[in-house]
Amino acid sequence: MKKAFWTVVMLSLFIAGAAQAADWKLAHVRPQGAAIDVDLNWFADEVKAATAGKITAKIYPASALGDYTVVQERVGVGAVEMACQPAASAADKRFQILFFPYLVKDYAQAQKNFAGDTPLRKEIGALYEKQGISVLAAWPVYFGGISLNKEPKAPGDPDVAQGLKVRVPPMKTFQLLAENTGYMATPMPFSEVFTAVQTGVVDGIIGSGAEGYYASFRDVTKFYLPTNTHFEVWYLIVNSELLNELDAPEREKLLEVAKKFEDRRWQTVESDQKMNEKKLEENGAKIVAVTPEQIAKTAAIAEQKVWPEILSDVGADWGKSVLDKIIE
Repeated sequence: MKKAFWTVVMLSLFIAGAAQAADWKLAHVRPQGAAIDVDLNWFADEVKAATAGKITAKIYPASALGDYTVVQERVGVGAVEMACQPAASAADKRFQILFFPYLVKDYAQAQKNFAGDTPLRKEIGALYEKQGISVLAAWPVYFGGISLNKEPKAPGDPDVAQGLKVRVPPMKTFQLLAENTGYMATPMPFSEVFTAVQTGVVDGIIGSGAEGYYASFRDVTKFYLPTNTHFEVWYLIVNSELLNELDAPEREKLLEVAKKFEDRRWQTVESDQKMNEKKLEENGAKIVAVTPEQIAKTAAIAEQKVWPEILSDVGADWGKSVLDKIIE
């Protein structure tokens, strides 16, 4: 009887050890070789070295584990250990606060609000925690723009109906922004977008930036408007239970590497955006000049016509309390 008992105990320990030693799945949405793929491979290597191999991660690029909304749910239940991707507003409408058009005006202000232990970061962290997810780091992506395969009538002028139908992510923020600045909005899942633009179902895309358009849509981008539609940031997230179960030294080392991962990106994000705009141009796209005055005019329309609608959607009191904490 005792022998059988200890056999069960040893088997349990072996299984637990094997589970701990297995690679954590780390998902992202871009193809192999994209900036986030390179940075996450750096992160995985650094974590492995810092923890003497106790924490290892296998990278799954290009939404290989599912759409980012599905992956966020899977991180929450522990089916996927980690991800670095956009926040999914389908899981909680309040995540739309991140996609408020023209929430910040430049990279200096973006860093004041999205980096480190800021009020906005705390609010976003609290939303994730309700889903069993912890935020390890932010990965700033770009200021967004508009990708088109047809030339707009009046580039940069939000008061002119452009006569173009654009794909927007299935969330109110981008749909309302498009409709209030001269475009016809068509909400559509990411996986369907390339074919939709290629076949003329839509004439372009709002909701990404130069990096995203070059990575996934460069062959259907004929015109690119750097209109600063929104500031996009992705979060490096981990299942909270898994994080809390780590021994203190391993958890601390994981957090240290995550901070370095974020700090490195803030140093390169602005130049990376310019580089990707150049890549689009070299691939045949025309970079359409948009003046600061036109951007300011579009931002004013967004604040007047889009923000109130989204505040109503996320909860006016909560939304206003977050916006009031935005650092100028």
